[in-house]
Amino acid sequence: MYEWLRDYQQIEDDIAYLEFNLEQSQKELRRWVSGDLAGVKLTAESDGAKLEERIERIETELQIKQTEQKNFMELISKFKGLNHKILKLKYVDGMTLEEIAEELNYSASYIYKKHAEIAKMVRFAHEIKLSQS
Repeated sequence: MYEWLRDYQQIEDDIAYLEFNLEQSQKELRRWVSGDLAGVKLTAESDGAKLEERIERIETELQIKQTEQKNFMELISKFKGLNHKILKLKYVDGMTLEEIAEELNYSASYIYKKHAEIAKMVRFAHEIKLSQS
């Protein structure tokens, strides 16, 4: 029902990890090129020699994930219904429930209640899926 939210959050997690991994690899490469490891002799099998290839792989994978995220955003924006709007605004756009209520012209209490109902449905669907695995 709302698997798209879990999938979107997984893509966000993947992107965050890839960005972190890229940053760490670039720092390590700088150490080998002009830092404290610049004078160390590299062998073809050493981690230092493979850094540029690893950075290139990470950058490619990051571009793919960012494209997936962009495509996902386009898909999500097409979803109809209040429940989907609440989920998108809350978990994709990062808005508070009060901001969502204002954006959608509903009372905050109604949006809180609706969000609680949606969360219960999502948990229930997740539990069913786990029990079937």
